[in-house]
Amino acid sequence: MKVGIIGLGLMGGSMAKALSGTGKYTVEGYDSDGETLRKALSSGAVARPLTKDGLSSCDIVVVALWPQAAVDYIKENAQNFSKSCTVIDICGVKRFVCESLYDTARENGFVFVGAHPMAGYHLSGFENSKAEMFKNASVILTPYENTPEKAVKTVREMFLDIGFARAVISTPGEHDRIIAFTSQLAHVVSNAYVKSPEAVEHKGFSAGSYKDLTRVAYLNEDMWSELFLENGDNLVKEIDSIVEHLVQYKEAIENGDRGRLRSLLREGKLLKKQIDG
Repeated sequence: MKVGIIGLGLMGGSMAKALSGTGKYTVEGYDSDGETLRKALSSGAVARPLTKDGLSSCDIVVVALWPQAAVDYIKENAQNFSKSCTVIDICGVKRFVCESLYDTARENGFVFVGAHPMAGYHLSGFENSKAEMFKNASVILTPYENTPEKAVKTVREMFLDIGFARAVISTPGEHDRIIAFTSQLAHVVSNAYVKSPEAVEHKGFSAGSYKDLTRVAYLNEDMWSELFLENGDNLVKEIDSIVEHLVQYKEAIENGDRGRLRSLLREGKLLKKQIDG
């Protein structure tokens, strides 16, 4: 099966390496940066450069670009995909991308399936990509109502072939609502947390909890700004919620209210236990 990958950064590069490593897929790739493409070719992550003419012979095309760029690329190349091709984006927001592209796919005769691999790394670029990036991770798929079951099965099998433990079927709206909490809020909180003046003096005073909470503070501000704004309604709700809860802790501590503070902490502990099952 021939897979084309557009964008060979961290995620696209990792997918190229993982797919090539299975022996089941022939991978061709494109990146606007010539040096990145050269590295992908020399490493064996991709077998050949992917040209616009070559798109027509791809069984699957994975567009590993930021949301607006992904939408633009797919629309600009809509007539270059074959009628039997399944086009996938792997963006971290789904409403903005999917709602723009379902009609485009239908009008041009190819299948579009939104996807979001729940895996990543705080560093970017092909040089940080790795074939094992997706081991035991989840991928979220957001097919539309009339998406052929065969296409969804093919996409699911491709992701499982490169190490994903499961594929979760969702809708773009459900995806964006939940991801605002599970991913985007975590990045906001982590990034804000390290702005304390004490952060520069943490060495020797920090352990696992500090590392866990600050890992994703080191992010790509351009990409995450785009993701946050394209899911702003959901993310603002989550930020409001955590601010409300933090104020409750703050007031209990300010007032020396041990009973209230203990109750708040116990609530959080029991919710965590319930969530983890």
